[in-house]
Formats: sequence, C-alpha cells, structure tokens
Amino acid sequence: MKLVGLSKSYDTVIALDDVSLRMGAGELIALRGPSGAGKSTLLYVVAGLLGPDAGSIEVAGSDLSKMSGFEKTRFRKEIIGLVFQDARLIPYLDIRENILAAGGDQARADQLMDSLGLEGRASHVPGKLSAGEQQRVGLARALVHRPKLILADEPTGNLDDVSAEAVVFGLRNFVKDGGSVLVVTHDPRVLEKADRVITLEKGKILL
Repeated sequence: MKLVGLSKSYDTVIALDDVSLRMGAGELIALRGPSGAGKSTLLYVVAGLLGPDAGSIEVAGSDLSKMSGFEKTRFRKEIIGLVFQDARLIPYLDIRENILAAGGDQARADQLMDSLGLEGRASHVPGKLSAGEQQRVGLARALVHRPKLILADEPTGNLDDVSAEAVVFGLRNFVKDGGSVLVVTHDPRVLEKADRVITLEKGKILL
C-alpha cells in the first residue's frame, strides 16, 4: 500500500492533512490517536468507500483514484477485507452463510472457523453467539476470499481476552502468510503485536 499526500475535509473540519504512508506485504501497522484524529476516515479512504480531496492511493499495484465506483467495489471484493468493531453480520443467515457472503468456498470457510475457535458453530445464527464469537465470524468473513489487505477498525475494542487473542492470532497468521493489515486500535493487546505503531493526530501522522 502506498498513500501520498492524502487530504480530506468535512466542511471546515480537516480529517486528513497531507497523509503519506507506505506498507509492505507481510506487515501489520497499528494506527492510534485520539477520537476525531481521522483514523477511521483514513481506513474508509483506503478502502475506496470515501474519496480523498487530494492525494493518491495505491493498493496491490492498483491506483484507486483512477477507478470508477463499480471498479472500486469489485476491487474491494477481490483485494481488501474489512473488519469493524461491530461485526455487522446478517442476522437471518447462519455463520457459514455469513462468512461465504464475502466469497470464497466452503472448505476455506470451515478452515477459518476451526482456526478461530468457531468449530461446531456453522449452523448457528449470529443471535446465538457471544460478541466475541460474532467478531471472529467477522474476521473469517474478511479473510475467506484471500485478500491482500485487511483494514480493521477497533476489532478488539469490546472483546474479552480470549476473543481478542483469537482475533489477533488470526490477523498475525494472515500477515505471516504475506498479507498486510492496517488496524485502528487503542488496545495494548493489538499494539504489542504490531510491526509498526503510527500515531495520527488532527489528521496528521506524528513522526
């Protein structure tokens, strides 16, 4: 991933101010900073869900600024996995169906469920799971189509130690296999496992 001179404003509020960042394959970068620093905005811009006012975004060798909305949607489905603080599962689908909604195949989904401690839960609906189990399903959904980049927004913020450990384990395994992770977090359980920790404040990266 290569970000150069990203800027984004909402009326008079500057969310991103000339942000530049490079990340290689096999790297986990943790992004921290106070509320309102622009962390989530940066994730959404990298994902192509928000357009920057200025700057360029290159992910896996592709320039997002040159893509149409349809092309960005297809690119996300193929290259990027998204993990949110709220797992955002579909309540009427069982766990396996929720995971496969992002693509991939059943064998891959089952392998991820086993590795994340969700064995035996495939036929459960989200309402039958704990918050920690739901978040692990969200991570499995982000990983099932074998993306190159995971963007995660406070993925362990509401989790107990056991579930947080499972999520961090899944992210580190993804990185070990050559993937890249950009995670917004204040959680020391995540920060200590990051390859780099970057602080964003008032839309700027602090050096």
